[in-house]
Amino acid sequence: MATYKIDPAHSGAEFVIRHMMISNVRGGFTKVEGTIEYDAANVAATKIHVTIDAASIDTRDGQRDGHLKSADFLDVEKFPAITFKSKKVEVAGEGELKVTGDLTIHGTTKEVVLNVDGPTPEAKDPFGNVRVGASAKTKIKRSEFGLTWNAALETGGFLVGDELKIELDVSAIRG
Repeated sequence: MATYKIDPAHSGAEFVIRHMMISNVRGGFTKVEGTIEYDAANVAATKIHVTIDAASIDTRDGQRDGHLKSADFLDVEKFPAITFKSKKVEVAGEGELKVTGDLTIHGTTKEVVLNVDGPTPEAKDPFGNVRVGASAKTKIKRSEFGLTWNAALETGGFLVGDELKIELDVSAIRG
């Protein structure tokens, strides 16, 4: 079993959500950290714990970011962290894993499944660190996590979609 620490400078948690029912808005979080315990010979023993600083949200629009940090959405003063803790890890195919775990957003915890591409084989970086990488995707309904703020559109529908696509890219250092 090897233990890896997520490298925040080379990792990211991003999301995509429908805006006004016509386009997608992308955003992410700039502060992601955590640990991964992984043994290729016993994948089921893998343990993953990730913490995201909710206040590090970045959608390239300061006013929107401020609204997303407010009590209407993430309420970062009351719920400063978004967390994921694995419960079950399975091989899903060649170079693919299925990771089931508890995702906590806005104080609400729900089980989600991450479809993981990786992990990559270990590689040494120019500084002598041993690294692995992986990417993961999932979809959630934000309303199931208490993120229910919305505005009806004059033409029908809503300002913000309910389906939230989550994409993770992780580089982790063995240590």
